[in-house]
Amino acid sequence: MAAVSVSDFKDVLIVLATAGVVIPLLKRLGASTILGFLVVGIFLGPHVLGLAAQTIPALGLFAIGDPETIGGLAELGVVFLLFLIGLELSPERLLTMRRLVFGLGAAQVVFSLAAIITAALLLGLDQRAALVIGLALSLSSTAIVVQLFAEEKRLGSQAGRASFAILLMQDLAVVPMLMLVGILGQPTGGSLVLSISLALLQAFAAAAAIVLIGRYALRPLLKLVAVSNSPDLFLAAVLFIALGTGALATAAGLSMALGAFIAGLMLAETEYRRAIEAIIEPFKGLLLGVFFLMVGLRLDLHGALQMPLQLLTLAVAVVVLKALIIYGAARAFRVPRHAAFETALLLGPCGEFAFVIVGLSAASGLLANDVASTVLLVVSLTMMAIPVLARAGRPLITSLRDQASLGEMPPVLPADSHDHQVIIAGFGRVGSLVASMLDEHKLTYLAIDADAKSVTTARKDGHDVYFGDAADANFLRACGIERSVALAVTMDNPVRAEEIVKIARKLNPAIKIIARARDERHAMRLYLAGVTEAVPETIESSLQLGEALLVETGIPIGLAIASVHERRDGFRKLLGRPNRRERVEASRKRLRRKQTMER
Repeated sequence: MAAVSVSDFKDVLIVLATAGVVIPLLKRLGASTILGFLVVGIFLGPHVLGLAAQTIPALGLFAIGDPETIGGLAELGVVFLLFLIGLELSPERLLTMRRLVFGLGAAQVVFSLAAIITAALLLGLDQRAALVIGLALSLSSTAIVVQLFAEEKRLGSQAGRASFAILLMQDLAVVPMLMLVGILGQPTGGSLVLSISLALLQAFAAAAAIVLIGRYALRPLLKLVAVSNSPDLFLAAVLFIALGTGALATAAGLSMALGAFIAGLMLAETEYRRAIEAIIEPFKGLLLGVFFLMVGLRLDLHGALQMPLQLLTLAVAVVVLKALIIYGAARAFRVPRHAAFETALLLGPCGEFAFVIVGLSAASGLLANDVASTVLLVVSLTMMAIPVLARAGRPLITSLRDQASLGEMPPVLPADSHDHQVIIAGFGRVGSLVASMLDEHKLTYLAIDADAKSVTTARKDGHDVYFGDAADANFLRACGIERSVALAVTMDNPVRAEEIVKIARKLNPAIKIIARARDERHAMRLYLAGVTEAVPETIESSLQLGEALLVETGIPIGLAIASVHERRDGFRKLLGRPNRRERVEASRKRLRRKQTMER
C-alpha cells in the first residue's frame, strides 16, 4: 500500500479551513457566505497567492495549485442546489403565487434575455454566443438575495415577495436553459432547428423515463429506510437518490444537475420533504461554497487588470439594463414603487447559475475562452455589488415606502412560508386529537412524527404530516418554526419533549409552547425549559375524575367546574408556572425583542 502524502489532500484541507475558519470570520464582518468563498478563491488562486509563492515558496502550501482537484466537489454543490430547488417548487406554492411567478417572473426573464442578446449581437458576437450570454446574464442571485431578506426577516415584505416570485421563475427557467446549452454544444451536421428539436425530444423522453421510475421507486425506498429509524441510513438513501438520479440523467444525455432537480420535484409533495431539506442543507452549503471557491480560482485577474474600465462599464450596463426592465415589469404588475425599486436594485446583478452556464458553454466551445473569462468577471463584479447596492438604496427605499399607499399589491404566499399557525410535534393519539380540534376552528397546522408508518397513514387521511426529528434544529427551521404562532409538544417521551422545547424556544423566543407532561416533576422541568403551558397527564386525569365524581354525587356542575379550575390554578403555582402578570410582561418583552430584530 502506497504511503499517503500530505500533498494528496492539501487542497481538501484548504477548502475545509476556508469553510470552518475564514468564512465565519468574514461573516462576522458582514460579508455574504457566497461572496466570501468567491473572494477567498481569488486570493488562493494563481494570480494572488500563487504569484506570491514564486517569490516566497512557503506560501505555496496555502495556495490551491490545481483547481480540478476539487472540481468534483464543486459540481456536487450545483447538483444539491437544484435538488433543493426541486423540493421547494411544490405545485401548491406555484399555484398560490402564479400571478407573480408566471407573470412578473416570466416577463423579467423574457425581456432581460431579449435585451441582453440584442446588446451582445450589437457588440459583434455570433448568434450562439449571444444566446448563451443572454441566458447567463438574465438570471439573478437566488442565494444572496434570499439570504439578505432572510437575515432581515423580510421575506414576507412586498419587495421580498416580488423578488422571490422572480427568482422562483428563474429557477424554473434554469432547467430548460441548461438543456439548451447542452444541445447547442453538440456538433450538428444539418439544420440547427432540426437538431434542437431532436435533442429536446430525446431530453424530454429521458426526463419522462426518470420521472416514471422515480414515481414508483423513490417514495417506497424512503419509506423502507425511514421505518428502520436510523438517521444514518436515511441520510445515505437521500444522497443516493440525489446523486443516483443525476447519474441516470447523465447516462441519458442530460446534465447531472437536471436529474437531481427532477428527483427533488418528485419528492416535493411527500411526507419526507422537510426531513430531506434539513439533511441536504449543510451538504449543499459546503459544496456550493466549494463551487464559488473554484470560480474564484479560475477568474482571470490578469485580464481584469488589463481592462478595468471596460469591465466596470459592462457590469454597470448589465445591472442598469436589468434593473430598468425589472422595475418596469414590477410596476406593470402593481408592485408599489418602493418594493419595485428594491427588487430591481437587488435582482439587477447577475447570479450563481451564470457560472454554470458559462462554464458549460466554454467547455463545449460555444464561448471563446477570453469571452467566457470576461463574462465571468462581469458576473462576479455584479454579485459582489449586491450587499453594497442593498445598503446604498435604503434611504431612497425608505422615502418611497413612506409615500406609498397600502394595499397596492394583493397578498401572496411569502417566500419560504409554510402557511400554518401551529406545529404539532408528535402525531399519535394526543397529536391527532389536537389536530382535529384545530381543524374544527379553522386553524392551520403542520404535524411532525418520527414513525414513518403513522405519517403515511395520516397523510392518506388528509393530514399535513411530515416524517422527521422534531429535536433537530435544521428540521424545525425547514418546518417554519421561526414564523409559527404556537408549538404543541404531544409526544410521550419526557427527554425528547424537553429537547424540543429548548430548541424551539431558542429558534423562536416569541412562540407559544404547549407541552404534554407525564407528571408534576416533568411539568416543572418543562417550565424551566421554556414552555408557556405544561399539561401533566396525572393531574389532569385526576381533576377530570374528581369533576365527574362531584357531578354524579349531586354537586351543581358550575360549582364542580369552579372547584376543578381552583385546584388546577393551585397546581400551576406549585409547579412554578408564572402568574398572569409575569406572563404578560414576558410576552411583551419577547414581542419587543422580535420587533427590534425585524426592524
